[in-house]
Amino acid sequence: MKKLCFLLLMSWVVMDVTAQNVVYSNLKGLLACEGDTVASLKVEKRTKNHILMTGGADYKISAGPDDSMCKYLKSRCYAVQADTSLYVNCKRLRYKKFRFGGWYAPALRIGNHIYFSAIPLGSVAAGSDATMDVMLGGQFGDAIAASLISKRVYYEIDPETNKVGFVGKERMEELLGGHLDWKAAYLNENSESAKVTDKYLRLLKAEEK
Repeated sequence: MKKLCFLLLMSWVVMDVTAQNVVYSNLKGLLACEGDTVASLKVEKRTKNHILMTGGADYKISAGPDDSMCKYLKSRCYAVQADTSLYVNCKRLRYKKFRFGGWYAPALRIGNHIYFSAIPLGSVAAGSDATMDVMLGGQFGDAIAASLISKRVYYEIDPETNKVGFVGKERMEELLGGHLDWKAAYLNENSESAKVTDKYLRLLKAEEK
């Protein structure tokens, strides 16, 4: 019994030491793993209704009663590492001329590329950039927003330019080019949804270890 308690205590100590929250002010700092450690962060999953009403990404990240840090997280922070999870601030990102809105999207780092899951925008949502801006307003814009609110796709941040590109079928074929079995399985799923793309990005991520 004493041995078990000791092992549990040691596992808690290890978790406490390794788990940390780091904020990054820009992409360069994120890629270099040069950020500022903060004591605690609160990560909240936003509801579909809240996203529909106010727009933005899936997660709200705050710092409790620390007002100055909360303001930094909302507007100036580029990305957050909360324990083992990475989030990017969509307020700082654009896809072509379209805005993602505020708050944070879940992300993966593979090499020097950052991949994040967010709502389809522009030509990703349909064939016409002009008709698919979910911030159009009015009945037409509201109908578009409602139809897209539950859909997610993956985007990629270029490490050189900080520009955002869509991770669709063509890009995934490139990424999976060295793994013919994974590539065949991906193409067989015939979907560009975040759920499908995430599965194969995580295979590539696991390969790094």
